Amino acid sequence: MPPLLSHSSSSLSLLRFLLPIKSPFYPPSFLKSQFCPLSPPAHLCKPSLSRHVSTSSSPPSSGSSSSVSMESSSPEPTVSLDSVTLDLKNQTLGPDDASTAKLKLEDLNWDHSFVRALPGDPRADTIPRQVMHACYTKVLPSAEVENPELVAWSDSVADLFDLDLKEFERPDFPLLFSGASPLVGALPYAQCYGGHQFGMWAGQLGDGRAITLGEVVNSKSERWELQLKGAGRTPYSRFADGLAVLRSSIREFLCSEAMHSLGIPTTRALSLVTTGKYVTRDMFYDGNAKEEPGAIVCRVAPSFLRFGSYQIHASRGKEDLEIVHALADYAIRHHFPHIENMNKSEGLSFSTGDEDHSVVDLTSNKYAAWTVEIAERTASMIASWQGVGFTHGVMNTDNMSILGLTIDYGPFGFLDAFDPSFTPNTTDLPGRRYCFANQPDIGLWNIAQFTATLSTAKLIDNKEADYAMERYGNKFMDEYQAMMTRKLGLPKYNKQLISKLLNNMAVDKVDYTNFFRLLSNIKANPNIPEDELLVPLKAVLLDIGQERKEAWISWVQSYVHELAASGISDEQRKAQMDSVNPKYVLRNYLCQTAIDAAEQGDYSEVRRLLKLMERPYDEHPGMEKYARLPPAWAYRPGVCMLSCSS
Repeated sequence: MPPLLSHSSSSLSLLRFLLPIKSPFYPPSFLKSQFCPLSPPAHLCKPSLSRHVSTSSSPPSSGSSSSVSMESSSPEPTVSLDSVTLDLKNQTLGPDDASTAKLKLEDLNWDHSFVRALPGDPRADTIPRQVMHACYTKVLPSAEVENPELVAWSDSVADLFDLDLKEFERPDFPLLFSGASPLVGALPYAQCYGGHQFGMWAGQLGDGRAITLGEVVNSKSERWELQLKGAGRTPYSRFADGLAVLRSSIREFLCSEAMHSLGIPTTRALSLVTTGKYVTRDMFYDGNAKEEPGAIVCRVAPSFLRFGSYQIHASRGKEDLEIVHALADYAIRHHFPHIENMNKSEGLSFSTGDEDHSVVDLTSNKYAAWTVEIAERTASMIASWQGVGFTHGVMNTDNMSILGLTIDYGPFGFLDAFDPSFTPNTTDLPGRRYCFANQPDIGLWNIAQFTATLSTAKLIDNKEADYAMERYGNKFMDEYQAMMTRKLGLPKYNKQLISKLLNNMAVDKVDYTNFFRLLSNIKANPNIPEDELLVPLKAVLLDIGQERKEAWISWVQSYVHELAASGISDEQRKAQMDSVNPKYVLRNYLCQTAIDAAEQGDYSEVRRLLKLMERPYDEHPGMEKYARLPPAWAYRPGVCMLSCSS
């Protein structure tokens, strides 16, 4: 078992000072006392935040053309219900980029660096077992398929590796991406990893139903790993069947793409196909199993390496510590090449703040620099989750990407009524370890397990591990406070104002997404009569008594005072706030509506949701129903809360 957190300076409770909930994980022993609003993190200023999205929601038609440009700095066109419906019936495609040749599936530039560089399992069978001294096992997809159908696909993901969009029209596409027919050039394998689940070391886990096809290198020399989830048994399946159901596959496919369009680092999804077979699942683990339609998602990411990919080998003793070393070298070479090229002239030396005035020099140990970057990427990702009210639900260390990507969409949920203790995972209910407010602390706990693994392998020392965790805390707080400042349209961070707001929202169970969207309608006019102050928020301040009304009036008055001092026009502030406060998020009840229709063979709602979630910051006249509060039926088990059964 890998060592648990033992580094002295790792104590941190990142949201305790803002949210009305106590964290059981860390006392607040070090928090920055001064906060300055920062610009968005660099990796969030790339096209994902600018929302250059071109995902269609219906089969492409050859020979036709149109394109969508989504520069966030210019006015964005709106989409009506009629236009969405028309798009679903007759989607047209933009002209290919003349500088990039679009490829058929047979012409993809496959590479297999992971298999080539790292030790593999000498066996290729799928008998459940402990796979020792290996990072992967070569296995073939084995899910039974009968007349598979293409449910949905992402054009923008196809563009990542130069795939011709006409390939989605191929009659054999569902066969290829269900694993029933082999893709030319692919070399399938399942990865070996371990992890802490709900805080307890679980030993070997691994890809129990996900099979990587290989890596595709695009025209920009970017590396994209393609993986089929639900493709059949592997040695890591334990006693499971290696399959996935349509219900969970729709959720993973839609949320992968929705999170990308929100500007949040995430794995992506190329396609979703049904297998034509049924899978037995006990959704609530209560003995009431039922047959559900099977499905397979093709997930895409630069890498699916996780914290647990390193933990499993460190847990197996001295003999496997070299594998931890090899995996670190592999990740740096292929996914963090800038770290490999660091030199002393960059001056990356930092004081630890300890009494002995010791210094951590990141240029003298590339593994320390790599660990710090992983910590900071993780902090940035979780800060962005908090901004849109996303709760992952299963933040086990095997579900934590070393690239700082949101990975493994299971029983996730976006906040409806603001509740810091919300967890969408029924398995998490007893202790709410993975609830919304705890996510930043859990991120730190997971980083602590990762640094302990690297310390065991003697890649970093304890001071470097402590420093990585300190940088996690600083990065999270910098980005969280900057993000909240932008969400409120404030000229500078105001801890007291934000803390009071979140407390009010929790008391009155205010809808998280709709509140921040409507907040941009508040005018920076201190002379607005008191009885009119709450008019812009009346749609979200429901059934509040006089005492609570007065509390809200007091808060709005303070807020307006801050806005009036900014010197920014109401129109400019509204545009800025609407660009960071989405109108539409993938609420669980919206997923369920699409699932119910898809299970009857109607995939139009899946495709409609995909198209809507491509542009979550737009108004979309005619689509307002998708921003409504959950209906009463949405609070039944299996909708607002889910288990890990999929």
